[in-house]
Amino acid sequence: MNTDVALILLQDGLVSGAIYILLATALVLVFSVTRVIFVPQGDLIAFTALTLSAFEAGQRPGTVWIVTFAAAIALSLEMLEAARQRDSARAVRSLLRFGLVPAVVVLTALFLVPKTAPLVWKMAVSAALITCLGPLIYRIVFQPMAAASPLVLLIAAIATHLGLNSIGLHVFGPEGVRTEGFSGAPLTLFGMIVTPQAAGVIASSVVVVAALYLFFRFSLRGRALLAAAYNRRGAEIVGISTVAAGRTVFVLAGLAAAISGLLIGPTTTLYYDSGFILGLKGFVGAIVGGMAVYPLAAAGALLVGTVEVFASFWASAYRDVVVFLLIIPVLFWRSVAALAPEDGLE
Repeated sequence: MNTDVALILLQDGLVSGAIYILLATALVLVFSVTRVIFVPQGDLIAFTALTLSAFEAGQRPGTVWIVTFAAAIALSLEMLEAARQRDSARAVRSLLRFGLVPAVVVLTALFLVPKTAPLVWKMAVSAALITCLGPLIYRIVFQPMAAASPLVLLIAAIATHLGLNSIGLHVFGPEGVRTEGFSGAPLTLFGMIVTPQAAGVIASSVVVVAALYLFFRFSLRGRALLAAAYNRRGAEIVGISTVAAGRTVFVLAGLAAAISGLLIGPTTTLYYDSGFILGLKGFVGAIVGGMAVYPLAAAGALLVGTVEVFASFWASAYRDVVVFLLIIPVLFWRSVAALAPEDGLE
């Protein structure tokens, strides 16, 4: 290995890390607010690439049927609950959230995305479909068991992942896809050639992370989410709806998954079941960050991306093994740090 090769590998590591930042941030957000380790996050990423690939081929993506049936189930549950409580206002809100919004997105995907449509429009509709899936999954799977233990929620998340895998195989098929990416002339930065795809991925990740920071720092809804993440019971006491917080954070998780899928689709071949490994790598980044602190989660994601690329160069067969081994020293250190005050180790 020489300097040129190291710089190329570092560039690839930063690109992978930029995508894992979005994954790790979404996982930390969902876990902080709802105590759910959102295993299906990676599945939504794979579904985004598969959806965009179908649009590029001039086909109707299977995602529209997934969203349609999920919206029908979620709306039925909401209307039954509204009828039981005799709450007409809730019924109207449910019709808007789980009826009108998904219907508009699905109809747009069915009739307003021809094969000749601009790539940006296809990306936007693909992202809208996947973003819709986030709150629908929350309403169907996690909202009814919001008070359950984290272990039960984890089991539900794994079951959701397995269900989405089966549905993905049925509606998308077993073929892998690659999507179109950023195009243009390569850039030269500090003597290093930077591809448009790498520059686009890193810039997109920075913009999304900055937007999330502004959302949590200055918006009322963002502050409410932070309150729910810090103290769920205290948030309920002061009037913050934890159900609304969970729904909002799953919208953000769906959006982060959609953006990640659009960014990673041109760089690697994705299948209906590729999301599990992607989700695990984002989870490793979140674990390195402690599953609670966003800057550390971002740093952990960059570390995962860099280690993965250099491990591919030296020992490609053991690339994933090396990445997952990063968890061991972090967990060991956190265990020692947690036991230190009690055992008099400090």
